[in-house]
Formats: sequence, structure tokens, C-alpha cells
Amino acid sequence: MRTVEAMLVAEVVARLCEEANFVLEENIHSAFQRGFEEEISPYGKEVFAQLLSNAAIAAKNRLPICQDTGIVVVFIDLGQDVQVTGGSLYGAITEGVRDAYQRGYLRKSVVNDPIERTNTKDNTPPVIHCRIVDGDRIKISLMPKSAGSENMSTAKMVNPSKGWEVIKEFVVDTVERAGPNPCPPLVVGVGIGGTLEKAALISKEALFRPVGHRHPEEIKAHMEDELLDAVNKLGIGPMGRGGRITVLDVHIETYPTHMASMAVAVNLLCCAARYKTAEI
Repeated sequence: MRTVEAMLVAEVVARLCEEANFVLEENIHSAFQRGFEEEISPYGKEVFAQLLSNAAIAAKNRLPICQDTGIVVVFIDLGQDVQVTGGSLYGAITEGVRDAYQRGYLRKSVVNDPIERTNTKDNTPPVIHCRIVDGDRIKISLMPKSAGSENMSTAKMVNPSKGWEVIKEFVVDTVERAGPNPCPPLVVGVGIGGTLEKAALISKEALFRPVGHRHPEEIKAHMEDELLDAVNKLGIGPMGRGGRITVLDVHIETYPTHMASMAVAVNLLCCAARYKTAEI
């Protein structure tokens, strides 16, 4: 049994929080550059130029990419042959978030209760999803999720007899109704199957897949291409200013489900597409 100190987990989480808020993943930066080159709308092209400039300033000066530094969502793959010592895993993750948001002067947006709504003043607690996997490693995938894109995300139970067309219609309608509110260009995560909560969970996991990486199954890769084409035909464009690039990519994840059920969830990721991953 391998042991990992809770303090190390906290340090890694704190580093990921800061890096996610300050430095875009390379695949997102490259997508912005392609968007600038390919967008036909002069207004949309200017948005991409501003996004690239903003990303450069943020990385150079260690400043937040966006003023909304989000609620931190953490996915943990915990190897069954590793034990966290010197504290609890969830406690270490929470401490890492707290340290990063205080040390980095990041905006604290989390409230203690959805009804009472008193700010916790340290951006904790994070939202943590943990699954047990083979091995003796801990994989940490972290995303500061902004409210603008999260508020436009949705889930629905659709009629399974309607098949792919009703799923496609729901995804396109979600992006269309969102309009400029989630700050496009977006990445769209689509979760299909399982139960309502499982579809929502895998739709968010889908956002961690790099832009341009297709689903390994050919039929689902084709579905992603079809959805990408359909939502970009809406003409919403970067920041809703019109154009051909409303969405950078669409990622689909699926899970087995009941024969009489079909859950579909759509999770939107704004142009401040911030996420980082590390392994201990």
C-alpha cells in the first residue's frame, strides 16, 4: 500500500487552482488562434484577438483569465492501493482550494447555503467527485467553473424511442437559448444515458477532453461532428456578436441506461475554458 501525505494533495490542488485561473490549456489557446484565422465575421475575429491578448496578459502577470474565478469542481481518480495519511482526502482538497484563492487574491464566489447565501470568504467548499480505480496513484482533474456557463447548462429526460434526432434537437436548442449569456465560443459537453445525475456528471467530465480530440468510437465521433456543425450554423458567434464559430468543440460521453429511459445533459464551458490535471 502506497501512502501519500494529505499536505502534498493540498499543495497540488492549490497549484492547479492557480494555474487554471492564470494559464489556458494549450489546446484552448490553439483553438482561439484557429478561430481568429477562420472566423469570417469582423466582430467575431476581433473577439478572438481580444481573447488571445487577454490570455497572454493573464499568463505573463499571473492574473485571472476571467473575473469570475468560479466554484472549483474536482474529479479524483483514487487508486485502490494508495492511502492518504496525515488528514482526509476531502479535507486536503478543500485546504488546497482555500490556500490558492487566498494566496492568489482570486475572487471568492461560494456561498454557504443556496438559501441563506452567506459568502464563505475562501471559495470553499469545492464540489468533489471521487471514484476508486486500479493502481496506487491519485489523479486530480480540476476546473474553476464560472456561473455564466453553468447557469445555461441543463438536463432532460427524453423519449428513448425518438433516438438521436431528439438528442440533437435538445443540444442545439440549449445552445440557441443560451445565446451570448455563457460567453461563447464554448466547449459543449453532452452526457447521454445512465440516470439523470449520471448524465449530468459525465457531461461535465466531457469538458476535460482536449478540443479536437474525437470520441474513440466512430459513431459517437460522427455525432460530435454533426452537433458541432449544427450549433455553429446558429450564427451566434464569439460573445454573441455573430459569426460562424459559436462552439469550439462538442464532446459526447455515454453510459449504459434503463431500456425505458434516456437522460441527456448539456454542460457548457465558456471561453475562459479553465482546467488542469495532475497525478500524484
